[in-house]
Amino acid sequence: MKSTSGPDYEVIVIGAGVGGIYQIKRLSELGVRATVLESAPDLGGTWYWNRYPGARFDSESYTYGYSFSKELLSEWHWKERFSGQPENLRYLNYVADKFDLRKHMQFNCRVDEAHYDELENFWRLRISDGRELTCRFVIMTLGLLSSPTLPRLEGMSSFRGRSFHTYYWPHEPVELAGKKVAVIGTGATAIQVIAEIADKVGELTVFQRRPNWAAPLNNSAISDAEMAEIRARYDDIFATCARTPGGFEHEPDRRGFWEVPREERVALWDKLYDEPGFGIWLRNFREIFTDEKANAEFSEYIANRIRQRVKDPVTAEKLIPRDHGFGVQRVPLETRYYEAFNRDNVRLVDISETPLVRVTETGLQTTAGHHEFDIIVYATGFDAITGAFDHIDIRGVGGESLREKWKDGPSTFLGMMVHGFPNLLMPAGPQSGSASTNYPRGIETGVNWCTAFLEYMWDRGFTRAEATAEAEERWTAHVVQMYSMMLMRKAKSWFTGYNSNVPGHEHGRVRYFVYNGGAPKYVSRINDVAAKGYEGISLSTGQTPPVGSAPRMHSLAG
Repeated sequence: MKSTSGPDYEVIVIGAGVGGIYQIKRLSELGVRATVLESAPDLGGTWYWNRYPGARFDSESYTYGYSFSKELLSEWHWKERFSGQPENLRYLNYVADKFDLRKHMQFNCRVDEAHYDELENFWRLRISDGRELTCRFVIMTLGLLSSPTLPRLEGMSSFRGRSFHTYYWPHEPVELAGKKVAVIGTGATAIQVIAEIADKVGELTVFQRRPNWAAPLNNSAISDAEMAEIRARYDDIFATCARTPGGFEHEPDRRGFWEVPREERVALWDKLYDEPGFGIWLRNFREIFTDEKANAEFSEYIANRIRQRVKDPVTAEKLIPRDHGFGVQRVPLETRYYEAFNRDNVRLVDISETPLVRVTETGLQTTAGHHEFDIIVYATGFDAITGAFDHIDIRGVGGESLREKWKDGPSTFLGMMVHGFPNLLMPAGPQSGSASTNYPRGIETGVNWCTAFLEYMWDRGFTRAEATAEAEERWTAHVVQMYSMMLMRKAKSWFTGYNSNVPGHEHGRVRYFVYNGGAPKYVSRINDVAAKGYEGISLSTGQTPPVGSAPRMHSLAG
């Protein structure tokens, strides 16, 4: 049936995490009729759900926070160089309350369907509470690691103790003292959990299929004096983040790897290993990402550091990856993770040698025997990048399913639009510059671009925008070409779409999920598109909105 009153909203934002909070902030200050739909009981996204012990930033706190408000920057005092989950959630709530954003948010609202209505030129969203909401534009701020995956093990429902994925760690305290605990997985999340709980449990057994490289976080408190110094140089901090490939303060060493004598390379690595954060990864020589021999030499350096930290040589070797080099995927940062395996109450089970067979009523069965547990923690990763999109039945022109279009890997324009899905925007979507950078820096870039694009449309009377097929093909080809230059293409990681717990993703075929060209190049390209009148995007008036249904409560200067 044809609408006579226009859509309920001009814009609906899906997701109230870091991206959704900033997006609704931009829309609300423009007076746009907009709302945020969030499936959780409250805002925060990643920092609402991930309450597991040890959850914290791997970005320096002061580079992770929003940069859009000098007043906010002057008020907030980060307590640690790498802030923990409780403080991070408190920060996001502070931001929402400061800018009165909660009134634009609806919680416990899972979006089950988002279908584009070609006749009306708006989107129809079916909500889990049975409502249908309509809007002119949908902005997806779903989060790239927000679809947790469990292993496909027989008997998981039969376990009589407590079990949960780290993403769903209970909000109430979990009694760990004296308990026999299993952690399945040794990825970034598991590395944080294991290090945090090793001295708090009775016994800890870690089930590892493939080890990951990790490097010291070297966290520390931020004093009042240091925070004052940080505030004084915020402009410089964000300028540095904007010019570095990863969006951090860490700038790569511009010298050629092979031009620097071996002893100088090792001296640099010794220095970086003892410094905070991603310096060991991002202040390094650029060749470690592209040159197999350079990467192998550096990886052996890290392997030797692991051997120095783990007392049992057999365990040490099991913790050293053999299937990929250091830094070819995002590096987990740790605090005394390797030392956890020196404890008498911690043991490592290599399930590449003795695979897990089933979950029993009292524990886990491997091919070598049975292990009894009180608690099983599944640190088994995420259906990354596209998983959260797949959980919504998104249909565009002609009823085309986005899930089907992306079944072999995403194709987008700029990581922010998809041909065949008009008026759907993704500030930090697949193939954007966000996943491979300091995430909030990429989010602000994407939100600012999408908001400016909407202003451009509104000021000129356009109501329909769709990336052309040719523009999408060119962008996706460019993303693929960026992979060809990087050793990342050979790693089994969520950057390349590998996850043995997701049907169809377990074979290691590369899915081109992220933009590898670095933040400066990405920003240059999307700004060039805007400067050329949003070249590659078809703009039209679509269905003219009825009188009295103006998209905003006030007009904007052109």
